[in-house]
Amino acid sequence: MGKRLCALMMILILALSACGGTGGGNEAEEVLTRIRGQYLELTACTGHADLTADYGRRVYTYGLDFNWQREGETLLTLTAPEVVAGTTAHIAAGETALEYDGVMLETGPLDSAGLAPVDALPALLAYAREGFAAECVLEEETARLRVICRDPEAEPGAGREAQLWFDPETGALLRGEIGEAGVTVIQCEISNFAMELPPKQ
Repeated sequence: MGKRLCALMMILILALSACGGTGGGNEAEEVLTRIRGQYLELTACTGHADLTADYGRRVYTYGLDFNWQREGETLLTLTAPEVVAGTTAHIAAGETALEYDGVMLETGPLDSAGLAPVDALPALLAYAREGFAAECVLEEETARLRVICRDPEAEPGAGREAQLWFDPETGALLRGEIGEAGVTVIQCEISNFAMELPPKQ
């Protein structure tokens, strides 16, 4: 147990070391530290996402219900558009398969790293747990905590970058965006987000 706690603290220190670069200062950092701790302990979460995937000349919009599991299978179920409603994506052990009556549904990668729309939710949750927080700020106008994650060696707008918005009180993930070279390729509005955490000892 001691080793696990030490590892979690090390991830927090590394992931938060550059946070607070703009506005909000220490308060934003403290809120993010608390929320990051929740996501590091997260065992499961559920909710609904309205997702927009922008390929430049083609834009796809989806509604999906998600049930993410740290251990075991994560299930994504498309609710919109109606023509593909009921399509399910099963994600386990780093493998992704999008199936509907045995037929693969593929729209292609969104960036140079091969990000596809079905990967967006797991990617956003990975950023929430352990992405390098380059900036964080408490937005007064929206009453949300906004966090920008990127490679610690990258300049703003270079490479892949994620923006996450959290409820500062509950830690719920409310919105996420993923961009490549300054262009947003994924936008995700999240509702009914519920977290499952291990019981306190």
